[in-house]
Amino acid sequence: MSKLLDHARDLMRTRHLSIRTEEAYLSWIKQYILFHNKQHPAKLAANDVRSFLSYLAVERHVSASTQNQALSAILFLYREVMVKEIDWITDVIRAQKPKRLPVVFTKQETKAVLLRLSGTTSLMASLLYGSGLRLMECIRLRVKDIDFDSRQITVRDGKGGKDRVTVLPDSLVDPLRNHLTRVKTLHERDIEEGFGTVYLPYALARKYPKAERDWIWQYVFPARRRSRDPRTGREQRHHIAETVLQRAVKAAIRQAGINKAGSCHTFRHSFATHLLEDGHDIRTIQALLGHKDVSTTMIYTHVLNRGGHGVRSPLDPVA
Repeated sequence: MSKLLDHARDLMRTRHLSIRTEEAYLSWIKQYILFHNKQHPAKLAANDVRSFLSYLAVERHVSASTQNQALSAILFLYREVMVKEIDWITDVIRAQKPKRLPVVFTKQETKAVLLRLSGTTSLMASLLYGSGLRLMECIRLRVKDIDFDSRQITVRDGKGGKDRVTVLPDSLVDPLRNHLTRVKTLHERDIEEGFGTVYLPYALARKYPKAERDWIWQYVFPARRRSRDPRTGREQRHHIAETVLQRAVKAAIRQAGINKAGSCHTFRHSFATHLLEDGHDIRTIQALLGHKDVSTTMIYTHVLNRGGHGVRSPLDPVA
């Protein structure tokens, strides 16, 4: 199994899959092999894949997205690692994908949560709300992605591997400039100490050998300490861990006394909903969010109306 996993890891890195995808795929491949009593995947067929996926749904009660991720990992194993096509998998018991409306803060609730954050976490959460960023999009921002003159942020390699442009709030220009001044000082100190490199996507590090030390490629929100890259073993400064912001936001929601199952992603939902409330066009909001289909953006119209579907309760007096 170890040789197979090592080969799979090498291929994932050749194809520039993210470290998160790499870890997830290797975990699923290992679970798939263990489920079939350590049989080599070459001896298994579509029925065996079907039984594993059904087991995940029936016995382990995984979500639909988790089951799909497991399937993607197994398909990578057969198609890329073993260069083998398996029969099309049918009759898989699919995990149910629940239809849920997004949790949205009111404008007052959003302000209450943001007021209970400070420093870097306050700036990051403000970008989630003010620019409609996903958590990892915010954390992976690089200096070159911020355009102060045009008041815009370019999101690189977002969900689905797409780039997009979104708004940079005027109110965050000065705080973000001040923050970057401090980050640049940290970067210059790293260089003085013989470090200062940053992870670069794909083959950019080879194509532009000096780019990894350039200021424009540094993360906007770097980690406090340098760490070793798990792929290269080099000591460099990575971006801040997402758990830092997640914990801070959870604590702020509790302190604000908001009885909603909110999270970092709730700021993005609130961004879209509040833009709709302010009369902005649905297509513009779709572009800012980076949705492929406008139907995905339309879900925010369901949480926009007053009450359930905008209906006044018969218990309330007529105005």
